Amino acid sequence: MHGVREDPPHRSPLDLLAGDRAKALGFTPNQVVAVYLTMVSVPAIAGCVLGALLGTALAQPILSIVFSGIGTGSAVLTISPWVSVVSLADTPVVVLLAALIPALRAHRLPATRAITAGSAPRTGRGLRVQRKLGGTRLPRSVSLGLGQPFARPGRTLLTMAAIVLGVTTVTLTTGLTSTMVAYGDTAAGNGAAQVEVRAGSPANRETAPKLSDARTEELLRSLPGAEQLTANALVQVNLVGYTQLTSAFFFRGDPPPAASRIVQGRWPDGPGEAVVGPSFLKQHGLSVGDRITLATGGRKAAATIVGESMDGDARGLNASRQTLTELSPHRRAGVYAVTLAPGTDAKAYIKAVKAADPGLHPSLVESGSGATTAIVGFSSVFTVLRTVVAALGVFNTVLLSARERRRDLGMLKSIGMTPRQIVAMTVTSVAGLGVVSGLVGIPLGMLAHRLLVDNVGVVVFPEPMKDVWHAPQPAALALAGVTIAVLGALVPARSAARLTIATALHNE
Repeated sequence: MHGVREDPPHRSPLDLLAGDRAKALGFTPNQVVAVYLTMVSVPAIAGCVLGALLGTALAQPILSIVFSGIGTGSAVLTISPWVSVVSLADTPVVVLLAALIPALRAHRLPATRAITAGSAPRTGRGLRVQRKLGGTRLPRSVSLGLGQPFARPGRTLLTMAAIVLGVTTVTLTTGLTSTMVAYGDTAAGNGAAQVEVRAGSPANRETAPKLSDARTEELLRSLPGAEQLTANALVQVNLVGYTQLTSAFFFRGDPPPAASRIVQGRWPDGPGEAVVGPSFLKQHGLSVGDRITLATGGRKAAATIVGESMDGDARGLNASRQTLTELSPHRRAGVYAVTLAPGTDAKAYIKAVKAADPGLHPSLVESGSGATTAIVGFSSVFTVLRTVVAALGVFNTVLLSARERRRDLGMLKSIGMTPRQIVAMTVTSVAGLGVVSGLVGIPLGMLAHRLLVDNVGVVVFPEPMKDVWHAPQPAALALAGVTIAVLGALVPARSAARLTIATALHNE
């Protein structure tokens, strides 16, 4: 019949259901909700199964790479099966909850309005904004693209939320990477090679050092290339008033690299002084300036906490060798940390140590920080994954909008708009959202970075390590939102550009 709009004969009832026209076929509101929830649950379950299999396969290699610089002892880096089970169980539930709101909206949608959804010309603020932008000197494709987000404010906000989360993640991980690189630089010292020399067990005469403690230190200092030396004795002591044993490290000689990582107070340089980490202070309810009593073998020694280090074990402390004299006068150093002069051949120094005393076991200390490598590695992987998710969110929005606007695209092509202009218009529609989302996501990421580094607990970062934002970084991060938007919009934009006029206006 003339004047009556009919669907083309090739469209199936499933197409009608997907187009919000189920009510026209006699579906009840509850059945419409069930249809929508089923439509999202099937691909959600399939995606969860595929994602769980892919995540399980990739988790082990990624963990091995990330923790390559950290000694894990007897711990085995693996993924427990319950992680995959929980992911398979809870992710479809999250998807259903997310789909419930639009499904309830379809529940309330009248059948007459549902039939004309996506086919009738749209009016409203989007068209008014496009008309105002059309009066500017902007290219027509750009003005039309900038006006499109105003036609669907709800969908625009959801797209912006995905981009904002992506930009926030990129900003957060960029800040964490900068902080951890600065943290790793302090652990690496001045970049000179470091050799760790362990003394053999005195209980085993075959592996025990031939020389005394003092003679060993003198030997290591006299070998060519030695610049600094710190002798370290580890003793398990009791902290009077507490039940747990404490690992006390007593230093003699040049200040160790840890001396440069004091964030409050100073490094101990006399008897009765100690330095501890933030975890030690928090666990024992202490602060810098408090006095503690160390006990071992029936001897006691009082010590004052004169400094807080950047990090440290909750059951470990650092003290001078004079304090050890009060507790165990005859205890020799177990480890000698030797810093070599620039240009020294570390292998030659190690060979000379072994030749001088077979009871000494030297080894080259790997440069860099394992913790830094782990966090930077995880940050990089998480950034890539979050960026891909945000770009897929933009992809979904642009693809849906392009299909809804097939009629408009056909009309624009019929009056002379080229495929390149179609691509420019489509990409511009989300590029503007990327700019705004970047301006929102950057400060959110900076705030998240600050909250995280201020509340790590096991590490206290000094202010210079937290102040990582300089002019080039925010400027570069401002492009992150645009990049995510363009990456997500490019494929559906090119698809829309290839749409023929006949196909677009097939229903007219």
